[in-house]
Amino acid sequence: MNLNKVFILGRLTGDPQLRSTKSGSPVAVFSLATNRVWNDKNNQKQEEVEYHNIVVWGRQAEIVSKFLLKGQLALVEGRMSTRSYEDKQGVKKYVTEIVAERVQFGPKSAGGGQGSSFKPQASGPGDSMDSSENQMSATEEIPTINIDEEIKAEDLPF
Repeated sequence: MNLNKVFILGRLTGDPQLRSTKSGSPVAVFSLATNRVWNDKNNQKQEEVEYHNIVVWGRQAEIVSKFLLKGQLALVEGRMSTRSYEDKQGVKKYVTEIVAERVQFGPKSAGGGQGSSFKPQASGPGDSMDSSENQMSATEEIPTINIDEEIKAEDLPF
């Protein structure tokens, strides 16, 4: 049995770009940044950022392009896919990307998607997070999204 399943949680590096195929199918592409923090053998804090290309198809692509913004947190569930193409000089290139099956939007700050104020909360006695700095304000309101057209429950990507 084989399994190709990806779950990735990160922040958008730019607004999604919506395009259409020749047959008219909508497709959105965007990139997520994730970071990993660890201590090296000298106990020095190290951080590494990875960038992941995401492809979303169909109605979900339209929704993603309409509501996701640069800097916003998003959870993507999908599969890894590698494709090849030839560049203008005839050199074969390979691209690895995540083909999204589901995209779940993260919280947005009142000021928009960039620089979202969401921070994870400490979850146990061993966590050393400064709660005044790393918690979402209890008084912060969740923004309302105004929708011009009727959206059916089956159209939602989550």
